[in-house]
Amino acid sequence: MVVPVTAAPDCLFCKIVAGDIPAEVVHTTESTVAFRDINPQAPLHVLVVPRDHEPDAAASAAADAAMFAEIATTARAVATGEGYDDYRLVFNTGAGVGQTVFHTHCHVLAGRAMTWPPG
Repeated sequence: MVVPVTAAPDCLFCKIVAGDIPAEVVHTTESTVAFRDINPQAPLHVLVVPRDHEPDAAASAAADAAMFAEIATTARAVATGEGYDDYRLVFNTGAGVGQTVFHTHCHVLAGRAMTWPPG
């Protein structure tokens, strides 16, 4: 297992990355872990998280642009691996837009019609 460089001791997603809390992991890379959302909003609803802790997408992009790009690469691998060519990626950055776990994460959603605008 790849050990994260940074982790927050009380972070739910850091604990999942470390294997301290179980999750249905569907894909891993050196930089990311992808696991099924416990409250799925579509037939495919997977979260892709970086192994290193940053509080949100903006902080992750600023800290390590290559790792941030790896989130999108992992999301594509998850979607296509589950048979979806069409999928939506969602990052919530801040409590005001619905972020509840303050560890960067990308929602990968597919398998149903998506409306616009979302929310």
